[in-house]
Amino acid sequence: MAIWERIVAAVLQLNVEWRDIIDIILMSYVFYRLILIIRGTRAEQLVKGLIVLLLAMIISDQAGLDALHWTLSQMMIVGLIAIPIIFQPELRRALEHLGRGKIFQTTYWNWNAQDFDNMLDELIKAVPVLVKKRIGALIVIERTTGLKEYVDTGIAVNGVVTAELLVNIFFPRSPLHDGAVIIQGNQIVAAGCYLPMTEDPSLGKELGTRHRAGIGISEHSDALAIIISEETGIISVAHDGVLTRYLDENKLRAMLVDKCSPDRSGDGFSLWSWRSSK
Repeated sequence: MAIWERIVAAVLQLNVEWRDIIDIILMSYVFYRLILIIRGTRAEQLVKGLIVLLLAMIISDQAGLDALHWTLSQMMIVGLIAIPIIFQPELRRALEHLGRGKIFQTTYWNWNAQDFDNMLDELIKAVPVLVKKRIGALIVIERTTGLKEYVDTGIAVNGVVTAELLVNIFFPRSPLHDGAVIIQGNQIVAAGCYLPMTEDPSLGKELGTRHRAGIGISEHSDALAIIISEETGIISVAHDGVLTRYLDENKLRAMLVDKCSPDRSGDGFSLWSWRSSK
């Protein structure tokens, strides 16, 4: 008898319905995704603390330690009420991951392939100029997650992306150089924008405000942040909270094409022109 036939026979003997199997598989996947979301965050340590508290409560109950068990039970009640407050950043990130599912991608951020190519060429043309002149820059490319709340913190530009415009924005002592540029499609929508800082304690001390802001926006959205160091001229890209450093123009282009290139089949429906007119 084949191994799969034995498994099926064992399941039938246990009188397990197919709905129960699907239910277990789905719940396992949900817990797996939750573990991935909280891994490496402050929530990971909090979850470990709650597990220790729960085990202590069970052991105290079995051992007949009524006073300790009652105290731990009250602490668990307070903890359950506090969980939505304590885990607010993680809950927000989980919902953002859900909202960035593939079912939404084809209608939210796709732009014309020609516009993307033009934007990419101008961006790659500006980068070596910024590097050579040691001009610090923070350029954010919006993808599926809307960045309007950060756009509103800056100065509206609404200009087509050009190398000259990018260099002039970040030129030292210019009115807009201290902040981030946000790009939607082939448009620079705003400059001088304020971004959330990452709270990752493991980052090296050599990374300054610009890098921390780039990582921060990539933690709060699926945007790509291009960071050029003013001190060293090193090109870095932040995506999904991960900073990739020491890029050159070719590696930067390849990464942008991989992460941001629109569907070139011509079959997808795009709302870019609708969003630009809002």
